[in-house]
Formats: sequence, C-alpha cells, structure tokens
Amino acid sequence: MTTAGKRVLITGIHGFTGRYMAAELQANGYEVMGMGTNPSPEANYHQVDLADAPGLNKLLAELQPDVVVHLAALAFVAHGAAEAFYKVNLIGTRNLLEAIAACGKTLDCVLIASSANVYGNVSEGLLSEDTSPAPANDYAVSKLAMEYMAKLWQGRLPIVITRPFNYTGVGQADNFLLPKIVSHFRRKAEKIELGNLDVWRDFSDVRALVKAYRGLIEARPLGETVNVSSGKAYSLREVIEMCSTITGHHLQVEVNPAFVRANEVKTLCGDNSKLRGLVPGWQTPPLEDTLGWMLTE
Repeated sequence: MTTAGKRVLITGIHGFTGRYMAAELQANGYEVMGMGTNPSPEANYHQVDLADAPGLNKLLAELQPDVVVHLAALAFVAHGAAEAFYKVNLIGTRNLLEAIAACGKTLDCVLIASSANVYGNVSEGLLSEDTSPAPANDYAVSKLAMEYMAKLWQGRLPIVITRPFNYTGVGQADNFLLPKIVSHFRRKAEKIELGNLDVWRDFSDVRALVKAYRGLIEARPLGETVNVSSGKAYSLREVIEMCSTITGHHLQVEVNPAFVRANEVKTLCGDNSKLRGLVPGWQTPPLEDTLGWMLTE
C-alpha cells in the first residue's frame, strides 16, 4: 500500500497515544486529520463527540478519509462511572462505524484500538489472541463488546482490531502506574505508596506501539485481532530498581492495602508473534530505555 497523500482520520488525536500516532503517520507521508471532543485551533482538527451520530456522519462525508485510526475511548484508570464506558467505547464506536460506512468512500483500513484488559484475570502467562477473553470490569466488558459489535461490520468495512497490553512513554498521565513511579523519582520523593509489588506486567514503548499500528494499517490483516505487547514481563520491584539505577535516587516503597486489588493476576504477558509476523522487524525497546527516556526528558 502506497502511503503518500493517504488521508488518515485519528479519533482522540489529542490523547497520549493520538499525539504519537499523528507524528508517526506524518513522518511517513500521510495527511493526518484529527477528531476529538475538546475545542482546538489546530489545522485539520474537528471537534465532534462520538455520541453525536449526525455530526459524525457529516464529518466523515466531508473528510473522505482513506484510513481511520480509532483511539478515542474512555480509559479505565481515568473514570469510575460504568455507564460512560458503554456510551463512549461501545455506542460511540458504533456511531463512528456507521458514519464510515455511509460516507461514500471505500477505505483502505479502519484500525480499532481495543485492550488486553479483555483477557481479564483468569489466564496467566503468555496470552495469545486465541486466549479466551474473561473481562473482569466494566471497562474491559465495554471493550470486548466493542470488538463483537465491530465484527458485525466486517463485511462492509476493512476492520483491524488491536489489543494493546500496557504501554508508556513521555506525556502519559501520572494516574498510570509507570508515570506515577517516574514522577516520584524525578522529584526525588522520599517514599511512594504502591499496591502489590509482586505482579509482573508487559510494558511496551508508545513510540513502538504507534509503529505497530502503522505497520498493521499497511499490512491490512482485515478481520483480524492482533496483540501489541513486548512479550516480556517485569515486576514492579524491577521497575523501581531500574529507576534507582538510572537516577541514583532511592525511594522508600510502602505497600498501601487500599491499592492492592483482589484476585490480581500475578503475571500478565502478551504473545506478540502474530504482530511480528505481520510487521516484520517490529520490536519495542527494552523497558530500561523507555524509563531512561521518561526520566530524562
């Protein structure tokens, strides 16, 4: 697929992932347009809410994109109201797909970001796309429901679904775990309160994640669901040690029982072999490199 001059609409372009996605696509010859809920004076940006079906229909008919990258969502850590997850992640995505289908243009690819949260708390170890989903909260259920709903459109739209595991980088909000740890080291705090330190998680670098998304747009594995993960799990103890080594600063770590989740999975790690087969050469930097970037930027 030639990329020069291809028009891409990114929903949620002003979010953490959206900004990196826009930069990655622009650097590779795409014409990038953005959509979000908040006003902005930026060129090629359009303020439309996913709940506004008529507004979405009008925008898609006007823009006629070649590709849509759907990143807009209500993120788990940022919200507590269950109903809102379904309104944004499920109904909002359905409104978007309806608008794409009605816009009169045959698109190359519609990439929809789901979440590895759909795997839930049942399975440990290396999780592949064949692992049975077992969502354990409303956010994860809303994402899995969105995946099933999107499959209803596969006959009409060129859909690819991604399931990203944890990823991080400069600019991610401090209510996410790694940025919280990094911010404590950056300001040389004396102590940090965390939950269970003996959990192992898979972390990718946001710069590698958006390269994976671009690779999937160009590979066009239509109708497929693809994990985006590092394939390597780190414990929170290891993350703290890495930050100490990079900065020379030592934190006192206190376990706050309020932060310890019931039924927490000890190890959550994604099998990325399908992604690497579709996007040859793809890899994410070692976590030490990503933390070094976040600690020194």
